[in-house]
Amino acid sequence: MPQFFKKTSQIQAIIALRSVAIAIQLLLILFVNLGLAYDLPWTPLVSVISLEILFTLSSYVYYRHNHLSEKKASQKAILVQICADIIFLSLLLFFSGGATNAFVSLLLIPIAIAAVTLTPLLLTIVAFLAIASYSILLWSLPMSVMHGNMQGHFIGMGINFLFSTLVVAIVVGKMARSINQQELAIAAYRENLLKQEQVTSLGVASAQVTHQLATPIATVQLLADELSEDFPDNEIVMDMQSQLTRCKESLSDFRAMVFDIKEQVIKAVNCQALFNEITDNVQVNNPEVSLQLQNLNDEDAENFTINADAALLPAIINLINNAIRASKANNSKSLSLTGQIIKGNWQFTIRDYGKGFTLKKLNELGVKPVNSEQGFGMAVFLSHASLERLGGKLALTNHQNGGALVTLSLPILSQKNNVIHNKEISYA
Repeated sequence: MPQFFKKTSQIQAIIALRSVAIAIQLLLILFVNLGLAYDLPWTPLVSVISLEILFTLSSYVYYRHNHLSEKKASQKAILVQICADIIFLSLLLFFSGGATNAFVSLLLIPIAIAAVTLTPLLLTIVAFLAIASYSILLWSLPMSVMHGNMQGHFIGMGINFLFSTLVVAIVVGKMARSINQQELAIAAYRENLLKQEQVTSLGVASAQVTHQLATPIATVQLLADELSEDFPDNEIVMDMQSQLTRCKESLSDFRAMVFDIKEQVIKAVNCQALFNEITDNVQVNNPEVSLQLQNLNDEDAENFTINADAALLPAIINLINNAIRASKANNSKSLSLTGQIIKGNWQFTIRDYGKGFTLKKLNELGVKPVNSEQGFGMAVFLSHASLERLGGKLALTNHQNGGALVTLSLPILSQKNNVIHNKEISYA
């Protein structure tokens, strides 16, 4: 039953089941009256079934034009449909023998459907309605059927229905929620596995490119050294050597970072030291940017550490570089960086002064690599994966005054007695 309700819209499934039930009800009434020669009240029974048909057609038309395009209907809409089924079934039972009708146990079916589709609170409402309907059917029985030990029999039937209702509501409801949780966990695992496969592919490609760049850079370094011998005071040659040295150091740092990530080396870093290193890196590599720094918990940040690996600082720098490009694209050179301790987490917020994220970008960034003129897609995806390995989170929003907000949140590891200063951490 859970799979039936998940393959199609829940409202569609309930309407289809009611349609089948209506057909069965008509056949049973004809069979009992004509085949078994029981004298059932035609007028009230046909009237109830006519109302049921009218309600079903109205529901089908309404949800077809308004809500059936949605994969999952609202809980209130499903509650209305299930409660209507209980009422219609109770009326049919009332005019065909009441609690003595052999089909009175059909009142358990709406409870089973509610256990699969509704929240525990709404399931409780459905269960109470079914119990109330059965109680009314028992209470409305004529005294003529209560002779002998029949009164005790009907009391036992009432207790049995109450017990059956509780078992169906609790057991089926718990099993349905358990299945939903397992499916959500499996879906999350598959998504995480796919993301890790993409990150691994990107890592392999990056390693190949790095290996291919090592030889040309070494060759150009030799040529630069020869030029420096011929032109020892030439500023262009000196600048070329400086940039080549920086490239070699970056390649070396990249190899070290890949090794640490492969070996899953995780160290503790002081929050204040990390904030200082981030700002120093930005100021050295982007001196033209006007930085607005806010470290709201200076004293607290010095007393706390977080887990970090070799990819953490590059991940943060990637996000900052994206923010700088976004600001420059909007003719601004401003950037705001904020660090603070909130509810056991160190939060680092990057605000740019660009045009902000579109709704489509907000839904895609960090989930998968996407195309972006400023390079947001790949950098944000890799940064998000790096933070997830450390138990962190990445939130992307738009600032109310313009620009984008990127907030990194990492859990606090320990207090001052376990602080490891920045000199002990080596970042690529």
